[in-house]
Amino acid sequence: MAVKIITNNDTTELDAAKIALLDVFATWCGPCKAIAPIVEELSEEYAGKVEFFKADADENGELAKKLRVMSIPNLILFKDGKVASRHVGFQDAEELRTWFTSNI
Repeated sequence: MAVKIITNNDTTELDAAKIALLDVFATWCGPCKAIAPIVEELSEEYAGKVEFFKADADENGELAKKLRVMSIPNLILFKDGKVASRHVGFQDAEELRTWFTSNI
């Protein structure tokens, strides 16, 4: 399953998802680049169960402000359109998978 890209601060699909993970990143951020393949891997593992989204904080400033994103990478887990959990910073695949699976 592909990770969907949010543009123009449009969270219509994200808001409609039962369970969703949003990766707020920036193209210049090294840790964001390092975590991206892990998020992609999770999207394949949880295809059909969780929807995955990415939003560039620089291009979606209103969204980043609304979600109070102060540091990146910032992974936000939504359940029924509401923030259920948040993870800030880089972690390796095993640590991130543990956080993710314990919160869905």
